[in-house]
Amino acid sequence: MPALRHTASVCVFCGSRPGARPAYETAATETGEMLARNGWRLVYGAGDVGLMGSVARAAQGMGGASFGVIPQHLVDREVGKRDLDTYIVTETMHERKKVMFMNADAIVLLPGGGGSLDEFFEVLTWKQLGLHAKPIILLDTEGYWAPLRRLVDHIVAEGFADASLAGFADYVGSVTELEQRLRETLGDAG
Repeated sequence: MPALRHTASVCVFCGSRPGARPAYETAATETGEMLARNGWRLVYGAGDVGLMGSVARAAQGMGGASFGVIPQHLVDREVGKRDLDTYIVTETMHERKKVMFMNADAIVLLPGGGGSLDEFFEVLTWKQLGLHAKPIILLDTEGYWAPLRRLVDHIVAEGFADASLAGFADYVGSVTELEQRLRETLGDAG
């Protein structure tokens, strides 16, 4: 019997709102299409609003696999997208993040708000503690993540983290660069 092939999965953390610039939604749509084109499964927060919805609809529109995780208290607020290949409802936000992380081979951060920052800092901290070695890639659409990058550098400069912290996440400026970085770590086809 042939061995089963693992489908590479990419966890995308992003906003439940579209943001102030059209470029954010464009990048989210391009990211979903790029994941599907490469055969990588989208793992995300199961919402059908904001950038989350744009990524998922784009991936699904290109025939991509989708895996969504949403806590019960956000099903109505984030309009839980029940037409995903896998749709999981959790009890808590923490459980949501854990299930998403455990089902992904790489982490991508698109523009987003407090929830996206919470997700980013949790996976960054886990990497700092040696709990995982998964790539963390921030899509820096129109310089959105530049202040965050400066903050991480400031944390290191002020002695609250080792210099290695700044190297635990990569920043890319386009979906093309994001695709290349994912190919380097995941391979060509999932």
